[in-house]
Order: sequence, then C-alpha cells, then structure tokens
Amino acid sequence: MAEYGEWNRKGATLSDVTAQKEYGVKRDFIIKGIRAGKLEYRQGAIWGNPYLRVLRRQLEKYIAEELGPSRLARTKKQTELRKINKEIAGLKKKLAEVKARKAEIEKSMGK
Repeated sequence: MAEYGEWNRKGATLSDVTAQKEYGVKRDFIIKGIRAGKLEYRQGAIWGNPYLRVLRRQLEKYIAEELGPSRLARTKKQTELRKINKEIAGLKKKLAEVKARKAEIEKSMGK
C-alpha cells in the first residue's frame, strides 16, 4: 500500500515508458506485477496517449523479487551513468561556448 502523499512526491512515481528506459523491463512485466497485486498504478493520458503510473519503490521491490537484486543494482548504475555522461556533455558544450565568448572579448579588447 502506498504511503500517505507518495503519489504526489517528486520522483516517487514513474510512467511505464520511463520504467522501460530506466530499468529495462517490458510493459508486460509491469502489467503482470499489477495483476499479481504487487504494484499499485494509476492511469493517465497525455495528448490522447494512455500510460500507466507506478510507484518507483514498489517497482524496484518487484524487480528485485522477480529478476534479482543484482539486475536491479546494475540497471540503476547504468541509468546513473547515462545521466552523468549527459551532464558531462552539457558542461563541455557550455565550456566551449564560454571559451568562445572569452576569446571574442579578448580580441575586441586588443589582447
């Protein structure tokens, strides 16, 4: 059972599509968990496209039970690594922009 306010907490829920990307599970796996009573869900739709929202805590517990804790840990680490690489790429781009601006200013100052 969900804790009080858990559905409204930032990061506590995720859609079935996001779960597929982050944890590498199929939609059928999520539906199987819902039917088994292991996962609570809410239905939603964006621009007419339906999706399922599930609680992250329950999904992680279900994945650990069904696929093993090592699989859960590995996929969580892969997801974190992907986020870090994306952040690094963004910072490199920003650094290049700042260096270009610095060079422009120095050139206009006559250095």
